[in-house]
Amino acid sequence: MSLLAIAHRAGNSLAGLHEANLLGADVIECDVHEHRGRLEVRHLKTAGPLPFLWDTWELASASAPRLGLSELLDADRRGTTFMLDLKGRRTSTGRAVAELLHERTPVRDVLVCGRYWPTVDAVAELGFVRPVLSARNRAELAALRRRLRADTSGKTYGVSVHASLLDQGVVTMLREHVPVVMTWPIDDLPSLDRVVGLGANGVITNEPEILREVRHRSG
Repeated sequence: MSLLAIAHRAGNSLAGLHEANLLGADVIECDVHEHRGRLEVRHLKTAGPLPFLWDTWELASASAPRLGLSELLDADRRGTTFMLDLKGRRTSTGRAVAELLHERTPVRDVLVCGRYWPTVDAVAELGFVRPVLSARNRAELAALRRRLRADTSGKTYGVSVHASLLDQGVVTMLREHVPVVMTWPIDDLPSLDRVVGLGANGVITNEPEILREVRHRSG
């Protein structure tokens, strides 16, 4: 399998979707939240009853328009391969995404990932969904190792593991169980060289220059 160029968070806005498509990204990732019965695409988090959305060093009004997952899918005109990163620890999010995708039946397969794997499992029954299991810390990586060793179904398409957790032994073990080992954040050339040298074959990046370089290396 060639090296996959994955545009991190590019699907969180229509402008980002357009730019990532122009750059030739193989996969466009977006963050999916279920909020008050609606599937929203955004990185910022809600703050309960407070009137703003937030992330580190960033605030936005909670009343500002928010992009819906259905709107994002409607806006695609290029047959984009999306990776939906399901946020939160509610399986209802996975069921809602599964219902939406079932109604639409996308032209291409959809990657669905998340750190709370039951939400991914809720969507993975759809034939065109490729499940990707994420791990951000060592405890999650240990759980991922146990899950992959116990799973004989072969349904898991890939894993997404933070770059700080990768070494040669980890990547070798992961590649024994899944065809795609993704990692993030890869936003400079030394990081790219390191993870590719270890055998990772999915690069999740915020940087247009790294997307171009991955595309170049994959031919």
